[in-house]
Amino acid sequence: MIRKARVEDSKKIQEMINFYASKGLMLPRSLSSIYEHIRDFFVYAIDDGIVACAALHVCWEDLAEIRALAVQEGCDSKGIGSRLVRSCLEEAQQLSISKIFCLTYIPQFFEKFGFRIIDKNELPKKIWGDCINCIKFPDCEEEAMIIELDKASK
Repeated sequence: MIRKARVEDSKKIQEMINFYASKGLMLPRSLSSIYEHIRDFFVYAIDDGIVACAALHVCWEDLAEIRALAVQEGCDSKGIGSRLVRSCLEEAQQLSISKIFCLTYIPQFFEKFGFRIIDKNELPKKIWGDCINCIKFPDCEEEAMIIELDKASK
């Protein structure tokens, strides 16, 4: 079941994100950052346990980012990540946000939703706040991708 995250989900969200961060696949998140952005998060719960998360972070009036998509090992390849992305896109539409971007090592996953690869320099400088603190900056290999919701396939 997908639902909006609650404060009590914060530690599990951080655990999942930092698991993938330890493998160099995501940026690590502090617990205080999770608490501050808890309203951005969706979680996928099974039997009262959180097995996946994703966040829709609003950057500007017409731009948001899907970030922190993490699915617990053993629960991957079951469509959970896709369902979370769809939830983020639906919320963006409800908020009247027309463009959603992501930074990813798995562009083929996001292409299924209609995202296309763009040059990172096309994104506003404001989004680099997290990146500047990354050990991979400025030589990150993540792909920048964007979708315009009026062109999105559902």
